[in-house]
Amino acid sequence: MARRSRGRLALVGAALAAVTAGLLPAAAAAGPDGRGGEHRPSDRGLSAVIRYTEYGVPHILADGYADLGFGTGWAQAADQVCVLADGFVTVNGERSRHFGAAGAPDGSLSSATSNLSSDLYFRGVEEAGTVEELLRTPAPAGPSRELKELMRGWAAGYNAWLRKNRITDPACAGASWVRPVTALDVARRGFAVSVLGGQGRAVDGIAAARPPAAPAARTREGDVDPERTAEAARALFAPSNATMGSNAVAFSGATTANGRGLLLGNPHYPWQGGRRFWQSQQTIPGELNVSGASLLGTTVVNIGFNDKVAWSHTVATGVPMNLHQLTLVPGDPTAYLVDGKPERMTARTVTVADRDGTPVTRTQWWTRYGPVTSGLGASLPLPWTATTAYALNDPNAANLRGSDTALGFARARSTRDVAETLRRTQGLPWVNTIAADSSGHSYFSQSQVLPRITDELAERCSTPLGRVVYPASGVAVLDGSRTECALGSDRDAVQPGIFGPSRMPVLRDAPYAVNSNDSAWLTNAERPLTGYERVFGTLATPRSLRTRGGIEDVAGMAARGRLTVADLQRQQFANRVPAADLAAADVVAACPAALPAEPEACRVLAAWDRTMDSDSRGALLFDRFWRRFTAAVPAARQWKVPFSAADPVRTPRGLDTGAAGFATALADAVAELRTAGIELDAPLRDHQFVVRGGERIPVSGGTESLGVWNKTEAVWNPSDGGYTEVAHGTSHVQAVGWDGGRCPVARTLLTYSQSSNPASPHHADQTALYAGERWVTSRFCEKDILRSPALKVVRVRG
Repeated sequence: MARRSRGRLALVGAALAAVTAGLLPAAAAAGPDGRGGEHRPSDRGLSAVIRYTEYGVPHILADGYADLGFGTGWAQAADQVCVLADGFVTVNGERSRHFGAAGAPDGSLSSATSNLSSDLYFRGVEEAGTVEELLRTPAPAGPSRELKELMRGWAAGYNAWLRKNRITDPACAGASWVRPVTALDVARRGFAVSVLGGQGRAVDGIAAARPPAAPAARTREGDVDPERTAEAARALFAPSNATMGSNAVAFSGATTANGRGLLLGNPHYPWQGGRRFWQSQQTIPGELNVSGASLLGTTVVNIGFNDKVAWSHTVATGVPMNLHQLTLVPGDPTAYLVDGKPERMTARTVTVADRDGTPVTRTQWWTRYGPVTSGLGASLPLPWTATTAYALNDPNAANLRGSDTALGFARARSTRDVAETLRRTQGLPWVNTIAADSSGHSYFSQSQVLPRITDELAERCSTPLGRVVYPASGVAVLDGSRTECALGSDRDAVQPGIFGPSRMPVLRDAPYAVNSNDSAWLTNAERPLTGYERVFGTLATPRSLRTRGGIEDVAGMAARGRLTVADLQRQQFANRVPAADLAAADVVAACPAALPAEPEACRVLAAWDRTMDSDSRGALLFDRFWRRFTAAVPAARQWKVPFSAADPVRTPRGLDTGAAGFATALADAVAELRTAGIELDAPLRDHQFVVRGGERIPVSGGTESLGVWNKTEAVWNPSDGGYTEVAHGTSHVQAVGWDGGRCPVARTLLTYSQSSNPASPHHADQTALYAGERWVTSRFCEKDILRSPALKVVRVRG
């Protein structure tokens, strides 16, 4: 160990000597804000070297995991201190105190609709010692020693930046809520990310759940409408309604120009708030060298590449939670029956302070299955009556292993190592993994931490409500009154009640493996994946237009062959509209009859190039029509040729222009643009843009309903010019391959740029690149880092 440490120190020292031995002008040894980069040591002991290259990307060099965490925490704070500080207020249950109980979080760490419900939930987690218990759990069920060191270092680095720098971001400059954090705070933030798909969806319901005031006032189970609840659950978990999604494709060497793998990752995440990505390279010489993107507040690279392997994630269709329907003890709504014997709920009394100091106290109720919840959002109420209550089981509430999975990927040398990491850590809560390697292998796995709901168990133990809800949505509602309905365990699972790795959908070495947030079924249309349980997702059901368009694109690319990284870059910005390829000709043919007084509209639609490029004319008109048409006409009535599982990529098709609502949608779209003063053939760039520093930056891409790979979900504000901000969509993009040399061939793009601070030079620089469909050439190897004309070196110490 001592020899290894001395070796690392020598490598770090050599790297530092290289960048300080006359290779840089004196002004280069500065932070991204232009201030001096040397910080005097204190008694805190941790240190790192941060080399900034173009667009403010930090390359963090450290001697060990704690030092690497230190450099990462420092660098994240430099770019995103206000967003990070806001998140720590959230996980510490102090939003009401600082921002008022009636205010609302940004939605990045839970679904809470008010600061009060957010605080009650997270304060409850804190007072129960949930995260502390997980940290004490030995690996592999608990976090590794390396991860704990990263968290310790990250907190120290964040705190050191706060001590030594003045905050210039107006979002939190001078704010009392920007405070030092602990490693436990970092772990709590990781916990919040882990439970986003489970307890995080039910924060309001957990905080609001109350036993009925009058036990005699009985309510029958039938008062929960199964059909309505099933539809609400289906909509809640539908990828088309999510604020997170992604595309990713891995090509095997059989399709590429040099026999090596290729990977294109295109996550669709929020453009504002705490679920942003942030770019970096993390290096411990001889141990770890990885580049990519991290979710803010995490200590590792979540999506990235090294010199041998590249990987990305897509939000999966597996439902990472289930409900247990409780049969309550007559006359006592806080006790429930299990095998005929009463069992008392556990009361957790939680108190939080409002902004004026007024204490607010609530009681949460917990069972052997998890917390009682009064619903999964406003659209899916689960009333607690005198006879029935619902408890939520979230296996990711016992999972802090996600960052260990990312660490394993960072150290992987092949897709086989990626698979082994997933088998060993079992830490991903709500995403698929797609990977490629320099030897030409491709890989897909839906390795999620999911409740062990087999179809057999659901058939045997679903309540009447569950028999309707589970097939429609994948949300199981099990009979909590019978121990025979417990989830059980797989022998290869690291924690009870989840599926083991052998049960996961996996595809190895297909010519292409692609996912766009549908289930694993058509990861490769020629090699469909089957045999998995319903909780993982559906089989032989209609695919989204984005999935269908993506399969057409990448299957065509694979068939052509001789692929390179440049082909991945072209795919990212093709901006093809699958909805238009299926429907535009029908719309144009029906337009004269539907709009006899608007020949210009018909001419514009006929001339449109069927893309959502910034220069496309007619794109905005079709977009506004399509949104109205798909909202007004049920999916089953939109097409003449219905879906066929035997032809899932090409069906349904043939737009039914005779459907009630077609002509109205077209007329309303024309009227909407005319009322807003927008020309029908105006180029998209004039009306789909973001404003940064007072400047309009055009944004290409299209919405989920259009099926565009380069997804853009923008906020419509016609009085201000059209789509004036992006809510969520394309975020961190990476196109990665290998050419036989020591350095990967990688192009990246962070659409909303590194910093949310408008005073930063890296607040909008990559957004401008995105507008021009240009990329950042990744500097992975030392020689490339040192040759950067923008190189700035910061040596940071505790």
